[in-house]
Amino acid sequence: MPKPTPWKRRLKNYLFIDVKTVAAEPSFSKLDGRVQRLWEQKISRYQREEDWTVGEWYANRASYYAEFGKIVCLGIGGLYFDEDDQPHLKLKTLAGHDERELLGQFLDIVNHYPTGELTLCAHNGKDFDYPYLCRRILVNGLDLPAALQLSGRKPWEIPHQDTLERWQFGDKRYFIPLDLLAATLKVPAKTPEWTGDQTSFVYHEDGDLDRIRQYARDSIVMLVQVYLKMLGAPTIADDHIVTSET
Repeated sequence: MPKPTPWKRRLKNYLFIDVKTVAAEPSFSKLDGRVQRLWEQKISRYQREEDWTVGEWYANRASYYAEFGKIVCLGIGGLYFDEDDQPHLKLKTLAGHDERELLGQFLDIVNHYPTGELTLCAHNGKDFDYPYLCRRILVNGLDLPAALQLSGRKPWEIPHQDTLERWQFGDKRYFIPLDLLAATLKVPAKTPEWTGDQTSFVYHEDGDLDRIRQYARDSIVMLVQVYLKMLGAPTIADDHIVTSET
């Protein structure tokens, strides 16, 4: 029996994820007084950067922080290979207004993997997606799965992958958005309709969860193609991408 190619062996039990977040409330005025004061304290150091009111700061930036935002959509992707070693992508989006229910569905998927065998992969995951997930899981009174027990562990003890970190090559100050990385690597991908900071407006003002689902689908496809390109593995043909919904 031929040995598995190195990139195929490396991708066993990978789960590619993308977290879409929004402000927890439609507007700053909907927050209770205590949280309003804490938000004002939070942004006081940044207010010179933009000529925004406190309410505008909340609308534009609350989704960045797990204490003031929430998750409304999770894109999830898993790979499998056919007899010709060609990759196929199973794509799923979890979306809804009930964050606790959404996170419970995500945890059901994560807990399906044997302890120690799951590797998560995201773009900027180590600075955003993974910690944001952990914080919102705890806020919702749920148990952290073994795969997200990150506190107190040394960096080399955490198997999760991050396409941004791989591209930084040790330069932690360097940031590149996923779509620019895809373009740089000449990975064909659908251009995002908006940037992540606009998701809150699409959710609260337009009420369009379906568009956010599509944004998550496109992000996962781009993430997987970029990661495969980085490994020197073949990218996925369009007809090898299968989508299911929840």
